[in-house]
Amino acid sequence: MEKVSFNEGLLQFLQQSPTPFHAVQTMQSTLREAGFEILHEEDTWRLKPGGRYIVQRNGSSIIAFTLGQGDPAECGFRMSGAHTDSPCLKLKPNAVMPVNPQTGGALQFAVEVYGGALLAPWFDRDLSLAGRVEFRCSDGSLASALLNWQRPLATVPSLAIHLDREANSNRTINAQKDLPPVLALQTSAADFDFNQWIITALQEQQGIDNVDSILAHELYFYDTQAPAMVGLNEDFVASARLDNLLSCYVGQQALLADRQPAASGFNLLVCNDHEEVGSNSACGAQGPFLRSVLARISAQLSSGDAAEAVERMTRRSLFLSIDNAHGLHPNFADKHDNNHGPLLNQGPVIKVNANQRYATNSRTTALFKSLCEQADIPVQSFVVRSDMGCGSTIGPVTAAGLGVETIDIGVPTYGMHSIRELAGSDDAWYLARAVGRFFQS
Repeated sequence: MEKVSFNEGLLQFLQQSPTPFHAVQTMQSTLREAGFEILHEEDTWRLKPGGRYIVQRNGSSIIAFTLGQGDPAECGFRMSGAHTDSPCLKLKPNAVMPVNPQTGGALQFAVEVYGGALLAPWFDRDLSLAGRVEFRCSDGSLASALLNWQRPLATVPSLAIHLDREANSNRTINAQKDLPPVLALQTSAADFDFNQWIITALQEQQGIDNVDSILAHELYFYDTQAPAMVGLNEDFVASARLDNLLSCYVGQQALLADRQPAASGFNLLVCNDHEEVGSNSACGAQGPFLRSVLARISAQLSSGDAAEAVERMTRRSLFLSIDNAHGLHPNFADKHDNNHGPLLNQGPVIKVNANQRYATNSRTTALFKSLCEQADIPVQSFVVRSDMGCGSTIGPVTAAGLGVETIDIGVPTYGMHSIRELAGSDDAWYLARAVGRFFQS
């Protein structure tokens, strides 16, 4: 796949994936069309050498893997990992706020901030809603479905500069009172039936007409502005959720490119939910999802003692933790270390931190640099300023949980955790080629 078609596919994937649930649904559909077989964790697995498989957990985390012809305890896995979630505004369970005629009779939804969102850009955007709902059917059974309204439903209006003269110099945002989006003008809360609105959406979007009642939901607001190529020479990819759906797409395309794996071709992609809130969940990187899948693979395809086979397989494996890096911002160059400010469109970034906020070490750095040199791919390094705190990724928690050697890499971006982020149009393509070479090594 050439760069132009790769980026077109990236934009389409971002547009189709407003929530982790939709991202996993989209990835599963793509992988299944490419010949991957769907597994279910509650079933007995019958894995075959040369097979290609997908398994998901909670509908928001996914693992795809290909099996070589040998013993994975002798070969190890080449693994890459990313995360499906992004900072955003999430609906509270009791979503409809009381309508107050004294404040204009606005219908508003109550929200809480998911993850470390950059909040100011959420104001004055055309917002829609998407996610998962759980409901009881007419026959008493429980079911769930994904919804995506796609069209603009709401906005978080700014306060005019005339009423807040310090808005450009000393603005603070109160997540409880400043962020509830406005959806309509009403005279009372009784004018809007939230549950019936959801039932109607299930009928219109999914053709489900046997809903008795809505039981729960996980719904997220998102910006309706479509992803786009931006710049005089289309230098940039602009979109919501580049952190970290861009990396999910990179890993998926690299795995799909390996159509004829070698006998030792044990490759795996894991995309976890909940990284932005610490990864501590059943489907997050601190949970047992990846460890469980690897153990089941080893139990079927490795000989000898099962516990020892898993350890041998792990010690022969390597994990790429792929997450976006902070590109050198032209207006804030002083926020970067002088020797470690990665540039957009200058290749993937190796992320290093002395306090293990990234899992990179000298050995994994050398291995990744060598792969990039073989493919003529430029490589950069990022280290945060010594007087600033450092973010983290799924890399350290995966390395600590599995004991697998790990390197943290990613593409440099602007506006990380904003409602709309910016990456170089060359960098995801560079990274996909590097990960593809990794899977083939």
